[in-house]
Amino acid sequence: MNDLTESKSHGILAWFASNHVAANLLTVMIIAAGIFSLRTVKIEFFPEMSLDIITVTVPYRGASPDETEQGVTLRVEEAVASVDGIKRLYSTSMEGASVVTIEVEEYADTSDVLDDVKAEVDRIITFPEETEKPIISEIKSRYEVLTIMLYGEVSEQTLKELAEDIKDDLTGLEIISQVDVAGVRPYEIAIEVSEETLRKYSLSFDDVVRAVRTASLDIPGGSVKTAGGEILVRTKGQKYTGKEFEPIIVLARNDGTTIRLSEIATIIDGFDDSDIAGRFDGRRSALVKVYRVGQQDALKVADAAKAYIEDHRPSLPAGVSADIWQDQSTVLRSRIDLLVRNGRMGLILVFISMALFLDIKLAFWATLGIPVSILGTLWLMPMFGVSVNMISLFAFIMVIGLVVDDAIVIGENIYEYIQEGFPPLQAAIKGVREMAMPVIMSILTNQIAFMPLLFVSGIMGKIMRVIPIVVILTFTVSLVEGLFCLPSHMTISRIKTKQAGKSLLGRLHVGIDKLLKGFIEGPFAWLVVKAVRWRYATLAGALMILLTTVGLIRGGFIQFTFFNTVEADNMIAWLTMPQGTPPEITSGILDRIEKAAFEVRDEYDRDHPNGGTSIFRHMATTIGQHPAKRGGPVQGGGGGVSSAHLGEVNVELLDSEHRDVSSVVLMNRWREKVGEVAGISSLNFQSEFVTAGEAINVELSHSDFDQLLTASEDLKILLRDYSGVFDIADSFEPGKVEIKLSVTEAGRTLGLTLGDLARQARQGFYGDEVQRVQRGKHDVRVMVRYPLNERRSLSDVENMRIRLAGGVEIPFRTVASIDYGRGYATIRRADRKRVVNVTADVDETVANSDRINADLRDQVLPDLMAKYPGLNYRFAGEQRERQESLGTLWTGFPLALLAIFALLAVQFKTISSRSSSCPPSPLESSVRYWAI
Repeated sequence: MNDLTESKSHGILAWFASNHVAANLLTVMIIAAGIFSLRTVKIEFFPEMSLDIITVTVPYRGASPDETEQGVTLRVEEAVASVDGIKRLYSTSMEGASVVTIEVEEYADTSDVLDDVKAEVDRIITFPEETEKPIISEIKSRYEVLTIMLYGEVSEQTLKELAEDIKDDLTGLEIISQVDVAGVRPYEIAIEVSEETLRKYSLSFDDVVRAVRTASLDIPGGSVKTAGGEILVRTKGQKYTGKEFEPIIVLARNDGTTIRLSEIATIIDGFDDSDIAGRFDGRRSALVKVYRVGQQDALKVADAAKAYIEDHRPSLPAGVSADIWQDQSTVLRSRIDLLVRNGRMGLILVFISMALFLDIKLAFWATLGIPVSILGTLWLMPMFGVSVNMISLFAFIMVIGLVVDDAIVIGENIYEYIQEGFPPLQAAIKGVREMAMPVIMSILTNQIAFMPLLFVSGIMGKIMRVIPIVVILTFTVSLVEGLFCLPSHMTISRIKTKQAGKSLLGRLHVGIDKLLKGFIEGPFAWLVVKAVRWRYATLAGALMILLTTVGLIRGGFIQFTFFNTVEADNMIAWLTMPQGTPPEITSGILDRIEKAAFEVRDEYDRDHPNGGTSIFRHMATTIGQHPAKRGGPVQGGGGGVSSAHLGEVNVELLDSEHRDVSSVVLMNRWREKVGEVAGISSLNFQSEFVTAGEAINVELSHSDFDQLLTASEDLKILLRDYSGVFDIADSFEPGKVEIKLSVTEAGRTLGLTLGDLARQARQGFYGDEVQRVQRGKHDVRVMVRYPLNERRSLSDVENMRIRLAGGVEIPFRTVASIDYGRGYATIRRADRKRVVNVTADVDETVANSDRINADLRDQVLPDLMAKYPGLNYRFAGEQRERQESLGTLWTGFPLALLAIFALLAVQFKTISSRSSSCPPSPLESSVRYWAI
């Protein structure tokens, strides 16, 4: 009794074991906090993170990539190169815009770097006059929850207006904050004047532009301060629609007659002159994209958007349909359901397994540790900036089977003392005190093993850091529950000693104990004795397994995947035609790709009848963009460039739970059906939801761009020799055919300058932006140019008239000459050097990307550098991300092993006799490789 009194009065473990109220309150508090947090915790598809990327975008409408590079990109690169905290500098010069992308070092504050970049760009005063104000911003990660697809046999105007109305309605809901409209062109007012009309009325584009600008404006004129008060003076005449521009007087004659704009021009109040077009299930479409922002719950956002569509579906205009497209909430909800199912099944299996060996009440309390640990972790996660997402759910699924271990160890020890005849309270105190330090050390070693993931660098590191946080928190809550709550619960459960023959369960316990004891004292004990007696041979064998495994991995015989791809419920084909391809030709190739997809669908539906349900849900086709390349932190962007040579076919499949074939198999069959397509630049297929990038991505650079292009072609040829390598491409695209204008000697004699020639050619063929008007929420450009039928052939350039000072009109051929050539579609630079990226994917069932990249690094690329002196290379994409991330991981892993060794040495109070306790982790991993 004295021992019992002493044990009850000393230590927090004894206090909790004897204080049932405190232990129960702690358990209830953890459960209640977890349940309450379910209503407030942020639920999203992917963890929100800072990408540490800044972009500088400078629109230069109508300029070629060469002009954009020389006039804008080089100046921006030179200005920002000295800013501290820049890790890498990339740029893309394309037709009409320059985009400079800045990767920020992890140690630097992105906001400070952004301020410095803005200051440096603002100092540039040598941009061409035609450029617009630079747009400098930090790339923020935002995640699309779902897309509402509006489609039907109606006009683009109808779809755009309907999409805008739906956007306004959705953002008016309390749960939804951010909605975008896509797939439709921006509004534009085009004032088209023919060359014949200009000549008829002796006008120039400058005259028309001047007339519109002086007649369409609002200007405040101050105020008149009268005795009765102040009266504002305003000139109000801003025009907002095409009809309002028609009465503008362009020419007033001496006889009093006037020529109005409507008499000399065709005014089109429509959409801008771009080639974006989309269709959904074969009909014209517009997209309404719904996003989750801030602390919003992705599932609630999706449910609100779906409910809105269902409520308003009957009121849609005739001929318009609405469907949900790319609903990410279904995947997220399925992962949550998987966790719940696994948790429920885990609880049942753990309870049954423990009930077979231990008292049924002990099994219940030990099993209770699983939901308590999960709920406690959900409560703590927001404090560490972690949400419920695909990655954290994966961490829960991974750790759910481990959290019960400490409860089993502590509970079984208490149970043994009860079997020895100790009173329940005394058994609980002795049992928990005896196992407290071993359990704490066990939990700490598990937590330390995951800690290196906290320090992995790069985008992948920001994604992976969620896993160790969830695991560490779950183990911590499990430890608290096992040390402070479980002993008290067992003292009040009236656990009895085993009595053989009294009940079926009792007889079962005795029988299982005999079997287990026979195994432990028989084969297991024999094996342990032999291993200890031949300890050096045992250690040598273990090291042999470890070294063999490492050698097989290094040799590529055991595949190592840095970031495993995740199959999606859709498959995508990205088409790139040569620059300058008309939209009609691009559309024809897309029709062929669509037809091949339908053939795959018909094959599968015929061989796998599914109650009349097709494996295809929907198909979205886009001309002018690659919209699916915009998403995700791991996938690159690029979907924002608009041009008729781009196309995409996106097929949504049945959920993976409702089909027995993977999206990869269907995609490969689709690729086979399409076959070789002549006259295209590239055609790539993808069916993965998340990918770290291309398996092969080599960035080549050279001071001589022609040599660089030749080297990239050689590398593509060499890659074709590797089996399993497909979708081989490079980032270089030949540009459109260019007409280069210059002033002749006769033109210079007449006083024509190159600037005058360029300005008049730009006015006629690209257009002169008269002004921009704010019409509701839309920024509408007003453009003056030739009609479309005078911008379709080379003869239109030769037939234009050039206006000299004084209004004299001279035929183009008299004062100007034409040279033909071909430029670049885009010019890419990395760290201020022109580069070309050669990319390819690898079928891992046929070849190993690690071995191919190693062969490229050791043999192919050095030979290529010898062939082209001055050529440099570096790996990009998945390889670069892998090198950066694994570099920090391999640094942290030995430190984690050292920390685990230190804990074990402290626990066992010796170093020499437990020096072999350090390598269990790599040895266990080796055994798992062999088992797999």
